[in-house]
Amino acid sequence: MKIPYKIYLSEDEMPKQWFNLRAQMKELPEPFVNPATGEYCTKEELLPVFCEELVDQELNVTDTYIDIPQEIQNYYRMYRPSPLVRAYNLEKELDTPAEIYFKYEGTNTSGSHKLNSAVAQAYYAKKQGLTCLTTETGAGQWGTALSMACAYFGLDLSVYMVKVSAEQKPHRRAVMETYGAKVIASPSNTTQAGRKILAETPDTNGSLGCAISEAIEVAVTSENCKYVLGSVLNHVGIHQSVIGMETKLACDKYGIKPDIIIGCAGGGSNLLGLIAPFMADKINGKNEIEFTAVEPASCPSLTRGKYALDFGDTGKTTPLIRMYTLGSGFMPSPNHAGGLRYHGMSPIISKLYHDGYINAKSYAQKEVFDAAVAFTRVEGILPAPESSHAIKAAMDEALACKASGQKKTIVFGLTGTGYFDMTAYMNYNAGNMTDHIPTDEELQVGFDSLPKID
Repeated sequence: MKIPYKIYLSEDEMPKQWFNLRAQMKELPEPFVNPATGEYCTKEELLPVFCEELVDQELNVTDTYIDIPQEIQNYYRMYRPSPLVRAYNLEKELDTPAEIYFKYEGTNTSGSHKLNSAVAQAYYAKKQGLTCLTTETGAGQWGTALSMACAYFGLDLSVYMVKVSAEQKPHRRAVMETYGAKVIASPSNTTQAGRKILAETPDTNGSLGCAISEAIEVAVTSENCKYVLGSVLNHVGIHQSVIGMETKLACDKYGIKPDIIIGCAGGGSNLLGLIAPFMADKINGKNEIEFTAVEPASCPSLTRGKYALDFGDTGKTTPLIRMYTLGSGFMPSPNHAGGLRYHGMSPIISKLYHDGYINAKSYAQKEVFDAAVAFTRVEGILPAPESSHAIKAAMDEALACKASGQKKTIVFGLTGTGYFDMTAYMNYNAGNMTDHIPTDEELQVGFDSLPKID
């Protein structure tokens, strides 16, 4: 069967249910731990921070399929199903026998996959009767998506944006503000957590851990307000599973059998969403797909981190999460141009990696941008720096096929566009982009911030 350049599913084929991978795992990630008691967190302990239905999804380990409410399906129809694209031009450029496909999530105004969870979380907040939400954002994809969703459902939104990203990406901030969000560069003087961090490190460029501390503080001290986040946790991965569900349906429809599935990994939500139904089949012995998580060498939580209980934020206000982590005190280099800045990794992705179901790679950013530019020149899409990590790994796999003469089918996630990342592309084009790979001594500073209980 001739594979179209773009495989579009019909509107009727859009998933009506999300996929909960934890219900298929043989061994589950460790639950959240209350740092005050040392006991596993209960639903009641999470409710002051999160919406109730999101807590229920977070703790759900039994239901493989979770119905998508009709209101969310209606919103999804504005930009879903998204295309699975055969990268014919890239295959030709690389002169590889490999078949390369990418699932393209950049077809909505936010420019990324983040909208899949943003609309779900805003919907549940509205349903609960809330009037405002708080969140953090790094490179700005999540903040942009959530500002769109909150505008649609009539919710106020405060976004704590990592300071260096707010400076590097003013257009992201402008889009969020256009949708009505209040954007605060973090760390800030608007919260106790922010003031404490600034007092200790006045020259800090910020981190997602800092921004999370501020957003949670505002949520728990404001009336009718909750905190939401765009990665790491199980419920976010559940919402992102529409990516993998559509990808698997398109592959089944055209007889495409992936040998390798690749995704960029910061907090892990897009990777988890992409691989979920395929990974369930692997766990149950139905395929031998190789799964690869790709992260920046400047923030290498999987490839150089520790599998440990850690706080999710710099202010140490969250429950303890067992994950691959660089320590909540880790501060990523300010010269890192993309997202993927979080100090830890999704507990599910971490568990799958720890148990050998997933491989991990890291790349320095200049080689990632080399791949991004090569891709855009032949495929006509300017990729987000985050996505470009997956592009680099896919190109390396395709070139390995060329060297060996093997024909493999490679699928990767193209999570969004790079049109809000032009400062980074300008620096790359001018030859000003630099790489920073933290030394063991620099990483040790973050490891020293790990709780002394593990």
